[in-house]
Amino acid sequence: MGLKKMREKTNNLSKTASDSNKNILKFIFLIFVLWQSAILLITFISPSILPLREQFTYSDGSKPINPRFLWNRANFDGSHYLNIVKNGFGLHEQSFFPFYPELIKFLSPVFKGKDLLAGLFISNFSLLIFLFVFYKLIIIDYDDKTAKRTIIFLLIFPASFFLTMVYSESLFLMLLLGCFYAGRKGKWLIAGILGGLASYTRIVGVFIFPALIYEWYLQHQGFSFKKSFISLLPLFFIPLGLLKYTAFLNEKYHDPLIFIHAQSAFVAGGTNGRIILIYQVFWRYLKMILETRFYYSYFPVWLELLTASFFAVLLILAYVKKVRFSYLIFSAFSYFIPTLSGTFLSLPRFALTLFPCFIFLGMLKNVFLRRFLLVIFSLLFIVSTAFFLRGYWIS
Repeated sequence: MGLKKMREKTNNLSKTASDSNKNILKFIFLIFVLWQSAILLITFISPSILPLREQFTYSDGSKPINPRFLWNRANFDGSHYLNIVKNGFGLHEQSFFPFYPELIKFLSPVFKGKDLLAGLFISNFSLLIFLFVFYKLIIIDYDDKTAKRTIIFLLIFPASFFLTMVYSESLFLMLLLGCFYAGRKGKWLIAGILGGLASYTRIVGVFIFPALIYEWYLQHQGFSFKKSFISLLPLFFIPLGLLKYTAFLNEKYHDPLIFIHAQSAFVAGGTNGRIILIYQVFWRYLKMILETRFYYSYFPVWLELLTASFFAVLLILAYVKKVRFSYLIFSAFSYFIPTLSGTFLSLPRFALTLFPCFIFLGMLKNVFLRRFLLVIFSLLFIVSTAFFLRGYWIS
């Protein structure tokens, strides 16, 4: 009788978990469709409002192979990724880590050589998995309402449109959240493998390593170090992605850090190798705002400064609210390291990786504040998406 009850309890738990996953998937799919519909609407309306700037827009050239109406999904960095797929690394393109273009190249034959379609498939498929795993990670510590609000805040964040473009953001976030979810569940081998792929996708992926070392420590306090040390070893896979890329760069270009040196080509007013402290970057941006005439370029400068300020506050508040400290370790590195170059350039896009900040937003109890932020985010999302699609720099 006891064994029968245990089996019934196990079956009930499995059914509950299955039903929960179905409900999560329904929510994720619904919000994804609504979000994509908004982007499509902006895509159709923006040409009547903004003139096209062709300097950084993507084109297949004289022999198009990809659908023309999707070309604007590969503007700016997307053009570099697709060039790497076709021709290997060009001038200064070593700053784009190789895992995303390698996946595009691998899947392109499935799409009959349409590399842009392959890139979009990878980005959007990764996005759906990321959203599902993120939801699952959140409900380890919080309720479903918090998880849903977090996902909504993330998807209407002004730079969230990058998640559906030919950019590595969605792939990286899928690997990043997969690492933390596996770590929270004690699946250290899976966490190590996903972390290695993450550091092969973006340089900040290597900062998952100290975060998960701390997470491992939290879960093994009071255990014998000798007995639990074996479970720690897979986490040393995490830096291997970065090491693999630096080994390739050293062999091909005799400079394992060329991906850092190449960044100067994309950063106006480079620092000549000097480290710039964050208060100096804020001061620099205040001067830029005072000196920049009111034109399109005023928008990204303000967006970068406001993002830097807003997320600095959110990280502190997330710490005060006791969001998981291992998450905050990664996010602190992910926030501060890019600013050492002396700029907040691309920070609105990089902020997508600061997932504890979005968790904090999902935790907000003040209804007026939530609605206010949703309205501001939505307006900035519409403007940012329209600018990007028409060839204007955003992040």
